[in-house]
Amino acid sequence: MDGMDATDITRVQTYLRRLFGTDRINLIRPARPGLSVEVAVEDEVVGTLHRDAEDGEVSYALHLTILEEDLPPPPKKPAAAPRR
Repeated sequence: MDGMDATDITRVQTYLRRLFGTDRINLIRPARPGLSVEVAVEDEVVGTLHRDAEDGEVSYALHLTILEEDLPPPPKKPAAAPRR
């Protein structure tokens, strides 16, 4: 994995905002080289972004993290019909 510079971050952020139709997506440059770029929706970090340059081709991998505690409760199962 290669690090991302400011140009990469701006280009990918523009792409993600256009793809998802919102300006609420922000890419946060890491405080130190070698750390992941964080992906935030408004102020909530939802994942990381990585740049990969292999065989002359560049790609970006977006990893979203969803915590169980952030999910809505599961739907309640219907009560079983009484047995006869």
